[in-house]
Amino acid sequence: MTLILASSSPYRRELLQRLKLPFQCVSPDVDEQVRAGESPLALAQRLAKEKAARVLQSWPDALVIGSDQVACCDGQAVGKPGTHQAARAQLRWFSNREVLFHTAVCVMDARRMQQDFVTTQCGFLPLTDQQIEHYLLAEQPYDTAGSAKAEALGIALMAYMRSDDPSALIGLPLIAVCRMLREFGLDPLGNG
Repeated sequence: MTLILASSSPYRRELLQRLKLPFQCVSPDVDEQVRAGESPLALAQRLAKEKAARVLQSWPDALVIGSDQVACCDGQAVGKPGTHQAARAQLRWFSNREVLFHTAVCVMDARRMQQDFVTTQCGFLPLTDQQIEHYLLAEQPYDTAGSAKAEALGIALMAYMRSDDPSALIGLPLIAVCRMLREFGLDPLGNG
């Protein structure tokens, strides 16, 4: 069975490598714009499914994993900043607030599909402009939802993190992925 990660994210690739399963990465071409009235969680779920489905069109005999993460502050979706200025604005907004990171995952083949999500609650410390600037220059997290790379120096931004799956915040909820792969007959611990 060919396993494909529908992603170009180096973070998701590194996470899936932890399972010691052979897989390929294929970048999906999906419009990530928020639809009118779409909640941050619904956006993450839709994008995870669309990414998997898009790759499955070209690889109909494969088992495909799609995932997406959307940060949410004050009820608003927060994506990847892209620039230093946008990252600074995001972190100023997050200062002394709780931010939710919704990480959705979808596993599908030509016959069936499973979806799940994990929400990670992150309480940000009160941050000074100097702390934000130091962090941004050190990490340059411009390709990370909400500018927070908690697997690196971004952990210093946090007062707390609460989640059922520590890998979810990095971009792929491995506990859910393992459960879903087993449902498709692919056990990371072998077939014994």
